[in-house]
Amino acid sequence: MGFPCNQFGSQEPGTNAEILEFATSRYGITFPMFAKIEVNGDGAAPLYRFLREAQPNPDGTTEIPWNFTKFLVDREGKVVRRYQPKVTPEQIGDELAKLR
Repeated sequence: MGFPCNQFGSQEPGTNAEILEFATSRYGITFPMFAKIEVNGDGAAPLYRFLREAQPNPDGTTEIPWNFTKFLVDREGKVVRRYQPKVTPEQIGDELAKLR
């Protein structure tokens, strides 16, 4: 699932429809794309407050450092792991397969 956020270098300034069109045409995404949210600060969406607290950064901080931070969540809603932005979905494949 994708959650656009404009808190990182103002890279998502468009409307939800524009962001979806860009991601689909440029990157061929097939996963659900949700409305733009905030992931850090006082206005952070409750989902991201939950994810950040459940799986802090390696240094113990909880803030999302950059776009494309990923979280692996099992079927029961337990946050299994946090992945830094440069980790690709393909690199997570083996861990994802274990949860099926």
